Amino acid sequence: MESFESGIKDFWAKLQELLNVVIFDIKGSDFTLLTLLFIIISSILLVFLSKRISRILVKRILNKYIKDTGVTDSIGTIFRYSLIVIGFITIFQSAGFDLSTLGLLAGALGVGIGFGLQNVTNNFISGIIILFERPIKVGDRIEVGDINGDVYSISMRSTTVITNDNISVIVPNSEFINSQVINWSHNDRRVRFKFPLGVSYNEDPERVRKLVLEVANEHPGVLDEPGADLWFEGYGDSSLDFNLTVWTSDFIQRPGVLKSQLYYAVFKKFGEHKIEIPFPQRDLHLKSGWKEKMES
Repeated sequence: MESFESGIKDFWAKLQELLNVVIFDIKGSDFTLLTLLFIIISSILLVFLSKRISRILVKRILNKYIKDTGVTDSIGTIFRYSLIVIGFITIFQSAGFDLSTLGLLAGALGVGIGFGLQNVTNNFISGIIILFERPIKVGDRIEVGDINGDVYSISMRSTTVITNDNISVIVPNSEFINSQVINWSHNDRRVRFKFPLGVSYNEDPERVRKLVLEVANEHPGVLDEPGADLWFEGYGDSSLDFNLTVWTSDFIQRPGVLKSQLYYAVFKKFGEHKIEIPFPQRDLHLKSGWKEKMES
């Protein structure tokens, strides 16, 4: 029994000796293995707890008073990263570091950023700008470059966009600051779409307008206010050209679906009322004497 206790004491003494080994010294502050373990474990707990607390803040508090999910998500993200910054300062101070002695390390980090981390820093700062200025927010329908989809999440480095094909596209935040971005739902969720239509020259435009607007107003995805309209665009080579303009808030992500459904309904309505849908045609005028030339 005594040998077991002495073995435990020896093990503990060696463990303490190992943990107190100085890895390096920063202006009088000893950085030991124990300090390293403390910083690692504390950092993991800090990141985990900050994420949980920000999630509770958004889902249980902010969502009760703020209906805009983009606003609540931005507040939650800013709150989370604020906790992380304050937490890391507290961790280093608790580890015995005088933060004023870390100037040399900060200078070295600045050189590293200047040479090799420019893109990371650019995206990080762009993420902060996005969270505060809010040119985009979670839930917005956007177009940036060749990407068209809904904003799913905004982090400090990148933004996740979900396309209509349910594909997640990770876009660096700097793209939203340096490039032109189309935000379909920046002010509200109502957007207007234009769908071209054509009918034969034999048809009455007023009658066509009445039938097409009946179709649009019967569709549940088309808003009553602002109302749908049919614009007379011009005289085509073989058709009278119109543009059906509709407002919607349900089909922002699926304009092609709305277009298809309206086209099906318009085709059916035209068939019921004998409205002719034109096809390209050309009139050929033959001069006299062509028959004799063909025979010769």
